[in-house]
Amino acid sequence: RKNTKRVPSFRKLLRTSKIKLDNKLKNKQYKQQSAAKKYRKEQKKLREAVRDAISRKPFPLEECKKKTVAEKREEEEEEDALPLDMMDEDDLKLMEDLAQKASFLTRDLSSNEPVHVKKRKHESVIDKYEKMPRRMQTEPEKELIHLLPIKDKSGIIPQTMEKPVLNVAQDEEDDTEEMEEAEDFNEEPLPVLTPEEMAAQRRQKLQERKMHIAALASAILSEPDNNIKKLKELRAMLMEQDPNVAVIVRKLVMVSLMEVFKDIVPSYKIRPLTEAEKATKVKKETQKLREFEEGLVSQYKFYLENLEQTIKDWKQRKLKKSNVISLKAYKGLAEIAVKCLCELLVALPHFNFHNNIIVLIVPLMNDASKMISKLCFEAVKKLFKQDKLGYASLGVVKVISGLVRGRNYDVRPEVLKVFLHLRIKEVELQKDSEDIAPKKKFMTYKEKRKNLSRMQRKWKKAEEKLERELLEAEASESKEKKLKLHTETLNIVFVTYFRILKKAQKSPLLPAVLEGLAKFAHLINVEFFDDLLIVLHSLIASGVLSYRESLHCVLSAFHILSGQGDVLNIDPMKFYTHLYKTLFSLHAGGTNEDIEIVLQCLDVMFAKRRKQVSQQRALAFLKRLSTLALHVLPNSSVGILATNRVLMQTFPKMDLLLDNESQGSGVYLPELDEPEHCNAQNTALWELHLLQRHYHPTVQKFAAHLIAGAPTEGSGALSLDLSQRPATELFEAYSMRGMTFNPPVASVTPRRKDTFSQTDSFIDEELNKQLQQHISETVVHKPLDFAKHLKESSLS
Repeated sequence: RKNTKRVPSFRKLLRTSKIKLDNKLKNKQYKQQSAAKKYRKEQKKLREAVRDAISRKPFPLEECKKKTVAEKREEEEEEDALPLDMMDEDDLKLMEDLAQKASFLTRDLSSNEPVHVKKRKHESVIDKYEKMPRRMQTEPEKELIHLLPIKDKSGIIPQTMEKPVLNVAQDEEDDTEEMEEAEDFNEEPLPVLTPEEMAAQRRQKLQERKMHIAALASAILSEPDNNIKKLKELRAMLMEQDPNVAVIVRKLVMVSLMEVFKDIVPSYKIRPLTEAEKATKVKKETQKLREFEEGLVSQYKFYLENLEQTIKDWKQRKLKKSNVISLKAYKGLAEIAVKCLCELLVALPHFNFHNNIIVLIVPLMNDASKMISKLCFEAVKKLFKQDKLGYASLGVVKVISGLVRGRNYDVRPEVLKVFLHLRIKEVELQKDSEDIAPKKKFMTYKEKRKNLSRMQRKWKKAEEKLERELLEAEASESKEKKLKLHTETLNIVFVTYFRILKKAQKSPLLPAVLEGLAKFAHLINVEFFDDLLIVLHSLIASGVLSYRESLHCVLSAFHILSGQGDVLNIDPMKFYTHLYKTLFSLHAGGTNEDIEIVLQCLDVMFAKRRKQVSQQRALAFLKRLSTLALHVLPNSSVGILATNRVLMQTFPKMDLLLDNESQGSGVYLPELDEPEHCNAQNTALWELHLLQRHYHPTVQKFAAHLIAGAPTEGSGALSLDLSQRPATELFEAYSMRGMTFNPPVASVTPRRKDTFSQTDSFIDEELNKQLQQHISETVVHKPLDFAKHLKESSLS
């Protein structure tokens, strides 16, 4: 039948809807799938028919398998055993006729029913199974390959072909022999190198790698925009596989990449482009800059990941599959990786992934390795000192607070001591240079109208507008924003401190907490003052704290009361009594360093709270401090005497102690621990006379100055170098930690004696002759007999 369908024209296709075309396409695909399915079914039926035809095909007698010798012997025995005499001639003839038919031997009795069905209808299943022929496979069956069948008038004629059987074992032996021969042919004896030749070869390889690193780094630094791909090539050298130079090359590449990134990284943070920005067309220069920034950020990210993986491998003692680097070498690689991360933390606080670096560095401050923890501590300390705005400091403080809480306060004290280097106190007390600098003044409208023409006013207006925009672009963060960041940072710091005071009072972190409270106590909210003072006093009264920790408690309490605590009506008499009682715990030994904290406490207790301190209390402290100055090191004596000078100048009636006459009733009780009731006004500062004969010249000057009444002018006044410096600064200036004496001791040169040409001019001539004669004689050493007199006495 002729196909009457026509191909639709282009106009008709245009008029056809899209849904209709989609439906047509789906119908067409469905028909194709159904046709393919139908074809597969026909092929499957064809294969099944071929298999059935092969299984039912009768084999000729000539192709039957030859029987083995053993089978023939068994058959002969059976024939011998068969009683042929009992069979009739008709039965024998029937058996012989059946034997000549192929179907008797080859017919499958299980699939085709026998001829006499009616006779065997009532036979059991077991008898039927027993009558099935047995076959013994002496040879493996040959595998057949089915070919395409042939179809003629009679029907389908299947075509098969025997699959050639390969002797696998023999082939494998042949292959192994060929491989061994090839290996013997290819293996060349490697040259045996001496240790000197191996060292020279290693130096040559190392020099080649160094030159390659230097060439890549210089190319990147010269043109970063065009050579950003070389950054990837340089980073690929972090995976150096040569075991002889792998460790050194990886270290060099780490440091080189760190320096390259420090140089080429821009001064702003690179943000990812939005979809709209990517879709818009831009200039070639802008597109080039975008590609450079994208490549830089990706390479920087991969570099940081490599450094992190190096540190993780070392921490987990994990050996790579390549085994290029040993486990011992991983520690050196990890140290270099930590150094690079610390440098990037300090140098690039504004760039991408800075918070990721903080998360890596802060836990390493608590590392068991002292070197790595010290590196991280110094890096965080530098970051705090140079962080002017407070963004980076806030990030570090958050991570430290989380680390302390996550480790259940089981961290090193250095982790919390790093809070002492925050710049918050400096920013609160001192204005930045940008705030102090005078702001640019613009001309008023009247001044312009008076001094400038119309065209000049127009130009001036445009110029001032441009200057204002530039000032806004260059302006630093506002003070309000800084204070907000600092407030948030301090809140996290105080929350960490208060948690430790509440939950871990016996922790080794307590000294760092008390020291931090002493530094930032003036910034604590007034609402917490009462509770905090109660906690500090309970810590002191518990007796668990060491002497240094108790001093930190006292210092924290007075810092709280000297700042916003002035408005509170609290008498810290308990803290005065504790310090007065424990002053004699200081000596010239190990506690000498604690005197610096004592000097800070005295400064806050008396100089900044002069109106709240009674005269009796000041006299008692002056007397006890003068006694303490006798048995400490010179720098401590200088600091204590400088504090006594401040007390004598702050409280006018301190000169009572320079007079021998007693004032009032009572006797001075030096053993009493109450400064208000020890009657210090009835004693004298006799210690100053001893200190005037001190071996240190500065101590002598201070003692003489105090005996004169601590005058500010005249012959008894101190020099400006000593009078204008605080006690803590004098304590540090005259310290003897470096085994040096300040001022230096003048070297005493021995007097030069006159030399004489004749050394024997004072000796008599006769005596000189006897001496020369005695020297020239040969000395004969005789054996010493110590028991000679015993022998003589026994003989007599």
